[in-house]
Amino acid sequence: MSRILLADDDTELTDMLGQYLAGEGLSVEVAHDGEAALTMARAGQVDLMVLDVMMPKKNGFEVLRELRANSLLPVLMLTARDEDVDSIIGLELGADDYLPKPCNPRVLVARIRAILRRAVGEPAAAGEAATVPVLSVGDIELHTGTRRVTRGGQPMVLTSTEYAVFEALLREAGHAVSKSDLTERALGRKMMRYDRSLDMHVSALRRKLGPLPGGEERIKTVRGVGYQYVRH
Repeated sequence: MSRILLADDDTELTDMLGQYLAGEGLSVEVAHDGEAALTMARAGQVDLMVLDVMMPKKNGFEVLRELRANSLLPVLMLTARDEDVDSIIGLELGADDYLPKPCNPRVLVARIRAILRRAVGEPAAAGEAATVPVLSVGDIELHTGTRRVTRGGQPMVLTSTEYAVFEALLREAGHAVSKSDLTERALGRKMMRYDRSLDMHVSALRRKLGPLPGGEERIKTVRGVGYQYVRH
């Protein structure tokens, strides 16, 4: 049974969501302030944290920033519906995905399950290409069994979502992958209007990967289509 940490200071909301998640077969822990959420997340007893931005003691951004210093625990951010900047900041800090509040519990469960699938390496959709044990492109090696990624022999630290996006791009290295296709394959859901999630994960990958030996960007934006990992 997957263990979910609900971090939100709204007790009525956590009670309602907790009951719904439990009814969907998920085990639920609750934290009502940022310090408690960070402590519980670091304890290693949960599989995913649903993290609200606005909380006492430490806000969600502070919690995520401190957590990401030494943990890749999957995090789904809850943001104010009209604050797009909150979702962008959350993704920049390493959140796996986000949902605006108030959220539909059914959608929340679907997002949680998609993130958990990525965390354990299950394919997001049927009909995915057969697994290749090692994807090797230039100085990059991606081991699909252990989900280990190296650049020039040096290990890289990626969140489960960054790994899923990167694997999808490497499988199609040299070819453009549409944003909608990449969203479905890597994030396990359909792309929404004005959705910046994929763009932010690609931006994080670019920062972590750095340029190719010749200085060229590894992940190229193909205007009007999506993204392409450059073969070299």
